[in-house]
Parts: sequence; C-alpha cells; structure tokens
Amino acid sequence: MILHTSNDTKQKNTGACSIVVPIYNEENVIPQFHSRLNRVVKLLDMQVHVIYVNDGSYDNSTQIIEKLTNLEYDFTLINLSRNFGKEAAMSAGLSKADGDFTIILDVDLQDPPELIPSMTDKWREGADIVCMQRNKRYGESWFKKVSAFLFYKIINRLADCDIPENVGDFRLLDKKVVRELIQLREKIYT
Repeated sequence: MILHTSNDTKQKNTGACSIVVPIYNEENVIPQFHSRLNRVVKLLDMQVHVIYVNDGSYDNSTQIIEKLTNLEYDFTLINLSRNFGKEAAMSAGLSKADGDFTIILDVDLQDPPELIPSMTDKWREGADIVCMQRNKRYGESWFKKVSAFLFYKIINRLADCDIPENVGDFRLLDKKVVRELIQLREKIYT
C-alpha cells in the first residue's frame, strides 16, 4: 500500500484515535481481525476507540464482537436495522467518532491494520487526510481487475481532478474533516 496525504501546515503531537469498522456477515474473519488490530493498538501511544457497525448481518458477527476479550481498545457496536450498504455503515460510524482523527478500516483484512502506525505518523506530521492505495489487487478475478482499470481511465478523463487508482475506503481523516463529512448528510431511500 502507498500513502497519499493532504497536508495541513502544523504538526500534531498527540491524539485519540477512532476506528470505524463496517461489518456485514464477517463472522469467519472477525477473530483474526481482532487479534491483528489488538497487536497494532498496543503499539500506538494513544487512546483508541473502535466503532463496529453491523450493517444488517444475518450471521453471528455481532455475537462474536460482543464476546471480544483481552481488548487493548474501547469499542462500541452499532447495529443497523437492516443492510443499508457500506457507505451508510461508514456514515453511521463517522457520526459516533470522537477521536482527533478517524480511520476507516475493512474487517476483511484486505486493509492491513499493521499500516495504521504509518498513517498516524503522517497525521502527526500534519496530514488531514491519509488515503491508502493498493499496489496489487489480490484475490480478484481478471474481470474485476480489468473493469477497475477501465473505470479509473474513464473517470480520470471525465473528472476535473485526478482520482488515484486503487484507493478504497482505507483512510485516516482528521476530526475537522469528519465534522465536515457528517454535515453532508444524504438521505438513503430504498
């Protein structure tokens, strides 16, 4: 993964971290995710609050989260009434984030929690936004890889700004960015 940052001019020395983790039928990977996240949190010199957002899972994801032990972090579990989609789950998590910065992290381990310290370093250096970019697209079909490649080619021809390829939701947002994002509430009608 590669870091992309948008910098503020002043250094940031301390901080409390919120981590938003959307969940949808992830019972098989939650224990491994928790173990890896727990190891990373031990390395951070700050308070960490993880916000799990259950996006209408029908498996045992919520029960597994509720039974997590040996925590190096505080956590909140938000249960949505049904599956609204990942964007709505992220929005729900961001609305509860109260850290000096927030990291959005997928539970499926395609976004390695071990990269969080390098993201927080960039925040301390003054970055307001740190986006992670995949070097390779593991575990995806050739069709998915080709369609993603074509999508970025087309969108960058049409857009007024450059949109980096393979940048997903794995990112760090300073609290002032989170505040602005939650002001942009969109209604979801389905």
